[in-house]
Amino acid sequence: MITASMVKELRERTGAGMMDCKRALSETEGDMEKAIELLREKGLAAAAKKAGRIAAEGLVCTSISEDMKSGSIVEVNCETDFVADNEDFVTVAKNVAIQAAQTSSTTIDEFVSEKYIADGAITINDAVTALIAKLGENMSVRRFQKFAIEKGIVQSYIHGGGRIGVLVELACEKQDDALIQIAKDVAMQIAAASPLFLDNTCVDHETLEKEKEIYRVQALNEGKPEKIVEKMVMGRVNKYYKEVCLLEQVWVKNADYTITKYLQEESAKLGAEIKITRFVRFERGEGIEKKEENFAEEVQRQVQGK
Repeated sequence: MITASMVKELRERTGAGMMDCKRALSETEGDMEKAIELLREKGLAAAAKKAGRIAAEGLVCTSISEDMKSGSIVEVNCETDFVADNEDFVTVAKNVAIQAAQTSSTTIDEFVSEKYIADGAITINDAVTALIAKLGENMSVRRFQKFAIEKGIVQSYIHGGGRIGVLVELACEKQDDALIQIAKDVAMQIAAASPLFLDNTCVDHETLEKEKEIYRVQALNEGKPEKIVEKMVMGRVNKYYKEVCLLEQVWVKNADYTITKYLQEESAKLGAEIKITRFVRFERGEGIEKKEENFAEEVQRQVQGK
């Protein structure tokens, strides 16, 4: 009997598509090594030797529906900026973003197992695997997010040709061109200032306590008396909020405004309250450990056949 875990293991070991793995296991009666050999013979395991290589380049792409009621953001990674500029890679990344805006999947594994919108005969994962074999680099659909709102709009902003992407959702009873521009301004703010939270109520207890402890130790190391340390800690916490909470940040287009003040003024002009309900910011490769290579040493290893 061919189990899901066997298919998963073969997929991880070869990089081949899920259905190809299932068929190979069926044809070899569940023999893992023979299945690997069969996939290699068919040219379907071409991606296997690339699977361990670090893919920290690539693109962040967004897709917004025509009515601006829904949208998505995805990060698709590869190994080099050369491949990130490749037309085939760009096409797949954009298609994945479009599909993410329509998906009902909640995890990346579910998402990449969906039928690919550009070719219903294969999955997203199969499409990526085929591109790996064609372009010779490791690749992956790393993450995605989808927003949808009834009363309001979803907007996006891409910076640096796909290095940074932002998706933002605004709630408002009115929807006109002014709201679209406000959403774009907010998205640009998020890209530039990299907020971690919407407001100070969103800062989790663990993060806040960790910051307080750091500020407490800093104050004591500065020789401040214990009786004023707590006041100093709270002062620095308030400064922290202004740095990491979107609504408390200084607006990058006008330093006299915070984002809260900007939204208040625009709400008054529009005649309806504008609220940022959620946002997400993806920066290509963030959190991926990049391997630092010495070019001379790499050439030397190749010369020596290592």
